[in-house]
Amino acid sequence: MDYTVKPDGSLAPNEAGDGNKKQHQGPGGPGGPGVAIGAPQAPSAGPGGEAPEALGGKAPEAPAQAAPGEVIKDSNTANFVADVIEVSAQVPVIVDFWAPWCGPCKQLTPALEKLVRESAGAVRLVKINIDENQELAGQMRIQSVPAVYAFKGGQPVDGFTGALPESQLKSFISKLIDGAKSPVDAALEEAKAALEAGDAVNAGVLFGQVQAQDPSNEAALAGLIRCALAAGEAGRAREMIDGLPADLVEKSEIAAAISAVELSEQGQKSGNIEELQSKIEANGKDHQSRFDLAAALYGQGQNEAAIDELLELFRRDKKWDDEAARKQLVKIFEALGPTDPLTVSGRRQLSSLMFS
Repeated sequence: MDYTVKPDGSLAPNEAGDGNKKQHQGPGGPGGPGVAIGAPQAPSAGPGGEAPEALGGKAPEAPAQAAPGEVIKDSNTANFVADVIEVSAQVPVIVDFWAPWCGPCKQLTPALEKLVRESAGAVRLVKINIDENQELAGQMRIQSVPAVYAFKGGQPVDGFTGALPESQLKSFISKLIDGAKSPVDAALEEAKAALEAGDAVNAGVLFGQVQAQDPSNEAALAGLIRCALAAGEAGRAREMIDGLPADLVEKSEIAAAISAVELSEQGQKSGNIEELQSKIEANGKDHQSRFDLAAALYGQGQNEAAIDELLELFRRDKKWDDEAARKQLVKIFEALGPTDPLTVSGRRQLSSLMFS
């Protein structure tokens, strides 16, 4: 039998028979694949906006509760009221129902833990092992795991089943805390603004603070690499990159920072800008010199001029050196970011040339 969140925020079972038709999706929309479990028997009385009978009645003596500052903890049937219902009157609580044999749970739970830690107390996470708390799972009508409920003011207000990507989890938490930015997000935003303004020192301090709290934070690591590059320390940036594990290297923000470093390294080896321009003036078909000129221009921060030279090279000979001009343009667009005006304009011009 399914368990749905009513408009007033309370939990209520679906109509008879509905539980065999679909899994609970919660007001947050369907999640990724979950692992189905046997449908529990409904309790004799519906919740009607209250905590289930097993939760709101006289519970067995509970062990000591978590310290006030503990944002992530394991709980059980005996402690559900204290850890979830009562705490949610003060701060939103996310409840993660999981099982040791559940594959998607092993993806979702670490992602939730990471985001909750980043919220620095704005939201808490309570984890419930349904194998060890079958009575509670029955009362909550858990039919597949992972199943996640959000509690606020003592009431369930949102939920989903299955593993969601991090972007959707962030939206789920943002909605729960009324759109307030976590301290980590605020620090990252400030750091990026400082870097764009040319203050690589203060930007590096802020990125470093975030990375110290979360060593695998993609934005912080990418920011630190870019700060080193902006400070003229390309060697240090390369050392950071070489020390990254393979899974982080593939992250989009870090990959973009790596592209920026590689382009800078190419620019340092490409030669003198004036000499390369002279070669091109003498021979417009000297594609290698034009390619090197673009690299040298980018290395000197003349991004628009570098893009123009590569577009001209692509216009003259699309297939030259295994489409080197197109590939270099793509790398520059990646380094600049998808919303940069030069990226938007450059992609449009490249597309026009490709299909002309």
